[in-house]
Amino acid sequence: MIRQILTQIGKYFIMLKEIFSRPTKWSVMRELIFKEIDELIIGSLGIVAFLSFFVGGVVAIQTALNLTNPLIPKYLIGFATRQSVILEFAPTFISIIMAGKMGSFITSTIGTMRVTEQIDALEVMGINSLNYLVFPKLIALSLYPFVIGISMFLGVLGGWVAGVAGGFVSSDDFILGLQDEFIPFHIVYAFIKTALFGFLLGTIPSFYGYYMSGGALEVGKASTTAFVWTSVAIILTNYVLTQLLLSK
Repeated sequence: MIRQILTQIGKYFIMLKEIFSRPTKWSVMRELIFKEIDELIIGSLGIVAFLSFFVGGVVAIQTALNLTNPLIPKYLIGFATRQSVILEFAPTFISIIMAGKMGSFITSTIGTMRVTEQIDALEVMGINSLNYLVFPKLIALSLYPFVIGISMFLGVLGGWVAGVAGGFVSSDDFILGLQDEFIPFHIVYAFIKTALFGFLLGTIPSFYGYYMSGGALEVGKASTTAFVWTSVAIILTNYVLTQLLLSK
């Protein structure tokens, strides 16, 4: 099992090297990049906005319901919402959801091309299929922090709406909590994580789609496997970065 995993990791790094070699002509690559931006980034904004707004509201309500001691200031609702959304919910939780949405889409798309021998046709024409298929996705996912920035804003907004509309906290107290002991580096930390998560979202599903074999049934299995390993990689990366960047 360990030997098989190490073999897969070796193939993964070989794939990364091949992605950035023998680049496709820019006139062709430009159209591919815009297509991937539309499918991966713009196509994800709706579900990200919906989840962020309502989960931010849930965080605020749950925090308010647990502040039963009247001596505890209400502004902590805004503080807890800010910390939860910025540090973990927006960058990590949304990325795991995107591993299912984006990852499955990427794996199934490339896997279908493998099954229908379109990738073989690209190689016959002298095109670097990995650069042609994966590089535009990586460029598109360089905009992934923009998606997470929207998620952060809507998560905090959802917490404010839920807290104020539900009568749990006043608007002034919530905003005071947002400003209390704010550490700007937390935003930097979140975007560093997001950039690495975007890279994992682009490469791991592509790996499982590109190197799959079999028929249509195997495409589904590859998508499931890609989701599992992308999620594992995101969680492990999150742990390592938290230790490196936040531990004192």
